[in-house]
Amino acid sequence: MRPSCRCVGSLLLTAALISPAMITGCAARASYRVYDPDYHDYHRWDDHEATFYLQWEGESHREHRDFDKRDRDEQRQYWHWRHDRSDKDHDKH
Repeated sequence: MRPSCRCVGSLLLTAALISPAMITGCAARASYRVYDPDYHDYHRWDDHEATFYLQWEGESHREHRDFDKRDRDEQRQYWHWRHDRSDKDHDKH
C-alpha cells in the first residue's frame, strides 16, 4: 500500500471513530435545567430559552457571553426580564 493511501485511510478511520462521540457530546448539552433563585423555579435551557437569551442580550445592548459566565446580578436581570416576557407572551417554561 502506498503511503498516501495509508494516510487517507487512517484519517477516514479516525473520523469514523470520533464522529459518534462528537454527536453524542452535543446532544447531551442540548437541554439542561437552570435554577432561578429569585422566583424559586427551574427553567429548561434549550434552543427555545437560548433564543430568548439572545434577544435579551440584544435589547439590553450586551455583548454575547454564555449565561453561566455572567455574574449573578446579570443572571438575575435576565430572569426578571424573562419572567416579565413570559407573562406577556403566556410562555410556559
